[in-house]
Amino acid sequence: MEERVYALFGVFGPMLLYVSIAMSLVLYPRFSWESNALSDLGHAADSNVASIFNLGLLLAGFFLMIYAATVFRKHAKYSSLCLLVSTFLVQLLAAFNEVYGSLHYAVAVPHFVMLSLTSIVYTIEKRSAVALITFIIVLGSWTLYGLNIFNIGIAVPETISKIVVSWIMISAIKIYTNKST
Repeated sequence: MEERVYALFGVFGPMLLYVSIAMSLVLYPRFSWESNALSDLGHAADSNVASIFNLGLLLAGFFLMIYAATVFRKHAKYSSLCLLVSTFLVQLLAAFNEVYGSLHYAVAVPHFVMLSLTSIVYTIEKRSAVALITFIIVLGSWTLYGLNIFNIGIAVPETISKIVVSWIMISAIKIYTNKST
């Protein structure tokens, strides 16, 4: 396939992630930003939107894996390896939803760590200000959550962590338009 086609996976993967999360939130009125995790949307036994949420994670992870393993690898070798691991963990989150208890958390924590590490590696590898800014915002949100400064549930920093994929989309658009990344 042509590079431009593979680059589209880096755009559609994050878009699919955002759409599945938004649809799940709209269709699950019991969700609370003060007490829920995003993973509660994917709880196979308790959530009526689990199929939407988990399928969104699975497909977004798959699309981003294709992007990371193909065209992104040519443009950011080390970042693509980190992204491959992170996107594989996203797929595991869909497979091992909250029904699986501690196994779910054993996948979720490394995913969020790896997503942040991917931003750091991309910041260094490509001197990306956008990746650095998203990392700082994500780190700040997890810090505020950890310090319990605001009365928020873990879904807030989890959601903010998803802005990291914005620089991934930007990298894919640059590759698609044949601009330097």
